[in-house]
Amino acid sequence: MASGGAPGPGALLCALLWAVAAAAGGDGPGGSPLPGTFGRVYRGTVSINAERVYAFAYSSEPGQVDAVRVYVNSSSENLQYPVLFVVRQQKGVLSWQVPLIFRGLYQRTYNYQEVSRTLCPSEPTPEMGPSDQIIFVDVASMAPFNIGYELLVTRLKNFQLETNKAFNFTASPSQPQYFLYKFPQDVDSVIIKVVSDAVYPCSVVSVQDIVCPVYDLDHNVEFNGVYQSMTKQAAITVQRKDFPGEQFFVVFVIKPEDYACGGSVPSSIHGNVNRTWNLQRTKNLQVTIVPSIKKSVYVQAMFFSFLSFLSFYLGSVVVAFVHYIRVRRKASAGRLSPEDGSGIMASSHPITASTPEGSSYGAIDESSSSGGHQLSSPERGPPAGSDTDSSVEEESDFDTMPEIESDKNVIRTKVFLYLSDLSRKDRRIVSKKYKIYFWNIITIAVFYALPVIQLVITYQTVVNVTGNQDICYYNFLCAHPLGVLSAFNNILSNVGHMLLGFLFLLIVLRRDILHRRAMEIKDVYTLDYGIPKHFGLFYAMGIALMMEGVLSACYHVCPNYSNFQFDTSFMYMIAGLCMLKLYQTRHPDINASAYSAYASFAVVICLAVLGVVFGKNDMWFWIIFSMIHVLASLALSTQIYYMGRFKIDLGIFRRAAMVLYTDCIQQCSRPMYMDRMVLLIVGNLVNWSFAIFGLLYRPRDFASYILGIFICNLLLYLAFYIIMKLRSSEKLLPIPMFCIMATAVVWAAALYFFFQNLSSWEETPAESREKNRPCILLGFFDDHDVWHFLSAAALFFSFLVLLTLDDDLDVVRRDKIPVF
Repeated sequence: MASGGAPGPGALLCALLWAVAAAAGGDGPGGSPLPGTFGRVYRGTVSINAERVYAFAYSSEPGQVDAVRVYVNSSSENLQYPVLFVVRQQKGVLSWQVPLIFRGLYQRTYNYQEVSRTLCPSEPTPEMGPSDQIIFVDVASMAPFNIGYELLVTRLKNFQLETNKAFNFTASPSQPQYFLYKFPQDVDSVIIKVVSDAVYPCSVVSVQDIVCPVYDLDHNVEFNGVYQSMTKQAAITVQRKDFPGEQFFVVFVIKPEDYACGGSVPSSIHGNVNRTWNLQRTKNLQVTIVPSIKKSVYVQAMFFSFLSFLSFYLGSVVVAFVHYIRVRRKASAGRLSPEDGSGIMASSHPITASTPEGSSYGAIDESSSSGGHQLSSPERGPPAGSDTDSSVEEESDFDTMPEIESDKNVIRTKVFLYLSDLSRKDRRIVSKKYKIYFWNIITIAVFYALPVIQLVITYQTVVNVTGNQDICYYNFLCAHPLGVLSAFNNILSNVGHMLLGFLFLLIVLRRDILHRRAMEIKDVYTLDYGIPKHFGLFYAMGIALMMEGVLSACYHVCPNYSNFQFDTSFMYMIAGLCMLKLYQTRHPDINASAYSAYASFAVVICLAVLGVVFGKNDMWFWIIFSMIHVLASLALSTQIYYMGRFKIDLGIFRRAAMVLYTDCIQQCSRPMYMDRMVLLIVGNLVNWSFAIFGLLYRPRDFASYILGIFICNLLLYLAFYIIMKLRSSEKLLPIPMFCIMATAVVWAAALYFFFQNLSSWEETPAESREKNRPCILLGFFDDHDVWHFLSAAALFFSFLVLLTLDDDLDVVRRDKIPVF
């Protein structure tokens, strides 16, 4: 049998001799190679005693890549004695059998009698000149009887793909296809776009280096390069720097089963699991390779991202400067009035000197609604302007006031409560209580973020090493890599959360400093007027906003089903902190402690993790969660309605039944706190509706479901707060009014882009890619990136609403400010 040595003049002479023999009717006796002709169908039989060898010769010019495709089939269905085809080339050997067997899930087998493979091409170098190539095709079998076969060898005319030119072809499990692409001189990165009109059969698109053999079968396509499963659409970004030869193969493989793409087992195999022949699983595909963005676009996108949010800094500086000018003018005019919309106090007042040195935070005079007298006690500690540390300043669950004035059941049962009734504790104690929110959230952020960063780095490393792009759910039509990151644009777009979170911290710090200065001179407006200034929750909100950007960026390093909670954990905290801040505004003495608040957030995050794991199909989980949701809503409603005077313990059910009997059955009386009752009834109806919806539909995206519960409750409470504020004849100053309108507009725009689903980890990677869409902003950012930009701005404006909403009350005595 002839060997596949280096081609030369001798080999070319042999080919000519074989051609003459073929023309004369020779059949190559004795197993000598038969001269083959491209495009001609050869039919014959083989057995253990007879095999056939065909030789095909051709010449290649420098710079020309010639590819050869071999088509074979056999009429035999005997799996014990398949026909073996071995193709020998200059630099490699390729072999397969017919029937060709593919393995599916649970060891299901699929057998194909028609097989075609493209041989690994060789490209002659300019130094070699024209090159003569010879291919030997051996046909053999170990069968003791003759088995018929057919052989066809052709040269491919459209083997090399061109830039910006669509190419259509057909593939099947036993007839994979691959093509060559060379980078043009001025292109550093390209996007391979593949589309198909049919969802199934499931296919795989692979990009492999110019190495022989090419892995183009279902069981080995994942061994080399990068790959994606595909239904109707796939896209792979390829960079020149990853291929030293500046060229690569694009491989297309059709899978024998569709389960990898979310499909089911073919109906034709039921009842015939172990032997399924020649399933008609052909798929028409179209591939187009287009240049990706250039490096200058990366620079433009980064400038755009930073400058967009740095403009917020400029706007804040302008507002602060205008405020400073107005304060100076009012000070020079001798008028005392806090700055509109700023919440900053003036530093002088005619009655300041008459304020007792030791007057405590929240003290009230004879005109107070509580009817009490001016309080003083040697136990109240240092003057109000002092913030020295002492054991007295530690957080406590009891008041250090005279017993008659501190009886909560006396004060909090009044039908009409005023802020002076719920701001009676020492300022320093309460202030330190709220500072714990800030320090705790920093600790939580560090311990939460470090493992997350380590995990996503591992995810990205696995993607880069294995080449499996089904691990991460990117929008592949707009995924721009940078360094080791596969989708740098999704990470860059989170810079707004960090920049605006830091800006909010600076704004809060400025207010805090000015408030401290006012406290040092014992400004009466600071001591007895307006909403008590506690900034710990605001600092915690700023840190939460920054951490939302960090964790969202971590999630988008490799977004998938396993790490989606990274993107939502701090959103729960932001929503919870906003609700706590709203409640703390009018209830500074009875707000939840940082420890209980963060413990509640931990329970919510734990439930979110359990929901991701068990919430798909387990009905028992939804029953338990709905019960917890309803009971928690009732318990929290009771706590809010009775201002913490309704003790929650094992006897709560007996006391609740007694209240229902006396107030609703024995005598149906009007609720004592009508406004609170209306809010709580609406809130419970909303939460019960969420519980019923979850129980009936069991949404797969459990994390977003819980986040929706938080957001709806926050919006409901904010709407109630604003309505009650207006009902109480309070005003909305220009700055909070502007922030409210900006918040509504920006949130509406942000939610529009949020619901433009570009991927979905609830589905298979192939199904998720059907939703992929091109970039819409600067050719670099997609819809989800725009959501990141807008949601960061919307959260920032939302925080400013909470920060400035009650600035109109800075000149109102606390015993005139209603509690609701």
